[in-house]
Amino acid sequence: MILGVISDTHGQLRPEAVQALRGSDRILHAGDVGASEILDTLKHIAPVTAIRGNVDTGPWARALPETEVVEAGGLSIYMLHDLGRLDLKPEAAGFRAVVYGHSHQPKIAERNGVLYFNPGSAGPRRFHLPVSVGRLRITAGKVRAELMELEI
Repeated sequence: MILGVISDTHGQLRPEAVQALRGSDRILHAGDVGASEILDTLKHIAPVTAIRGNVDTGPWARALPETEVVEAGGLSIYMLHDLGRLDLKPEAAGFRAVVYGHSHQPKIAERNGVLYFNPGSAGPRRFHLPVSVGRLRITAGKVRAELMELEI
């Protein structure tokens, strides 16, 4: 199973991001969507699970939860926008991965048997950070993260 992971689009969905997410079985958007049209476009690629980020304040965004639990490939994945607001122990709750955004810094880390994955920002370039999306590949009960820097 392949999960496309995107975050911090801030109302801008680049064609390069759309192309990178093609082939995903499901897309996870880790917040700061910026406009409902982003989710509408992503739904043409694969089913979308999205959460609300700190810039998602319009009426359309009220339907988005602040956190979400995704079951995929026999694993549980916890989604939230700002990792600094994590208020549970993912390993104790049975999560195999935590997907987040907010910092615009792509990152893959593992702690206490839990994969922490930030795909970076796919929207407007911030500072000198890359513009990127990611993938989670789930095979035989294991999850592996991959970052994809977009050529823009």
